[in-house]
Amino acid sequence: MKRVMIVLISAAVVLASGGAGVAAWLLTRDDGGPSLPEISAFSHGDLVRVGPYLYCNVVNLNECFEGGAQGELVVNHSDPVQLSVPSAIGSAPWRLILAYEEIDKDQIFTFPPGERLAVTIPTVDPQRGRLTGLAVQLPTLVEVDGEIREIPHAEWSVRTVWEQRAAPAPNTD
Repeated sequence: MKRVMIVLISAAVVLASGGAGVAAWLLTRDDGGPSLPEISAFSHGDLVRVGPYLYCNVVNLNECFEGGAQGELVVNHSDPVQLSVPSAIGSAPWRLILAYEEIDKDQIFTFPPGERLAVTIPTVDPQRGRLTGLAVQLPTLVEVDGEIREIPHAEWSVRTVWEQRAAPAPNTD
């Protein structure tokens, strides 16, 4: 009787261990989905990592992954945004678009391949106002109606959320 119990307990332990192994494998396996680069933005102690909002096959621009992910980063007037892009983005020509409160006052910077993997961005511009968001794009050249145009085949987006300043304490004198 003891021997049967030991065999049953041993079998249960082996099955439980095997089940845990299979569960771990299922949770960590690559499901064959796209492994897409992420950008990161940091400011005032807040970090956000964002996958692409849109990511198209550069050879076939009709084959796209639309993640629709837009990051949110808490910012203030004094701390700049530290943007970092992985080498998968920085090794290609890439574009940084900064959006501000002043409509039609966006700033666009284009970086050649391998030039930059990080950018420091002030949260307030004297002529444009407060930073409302940023986008990183990978442009590609396409022919549209006989004209060569540059359009993004991939884009990452971060919206800024402005920190609320605490109201001054009432004077109790």
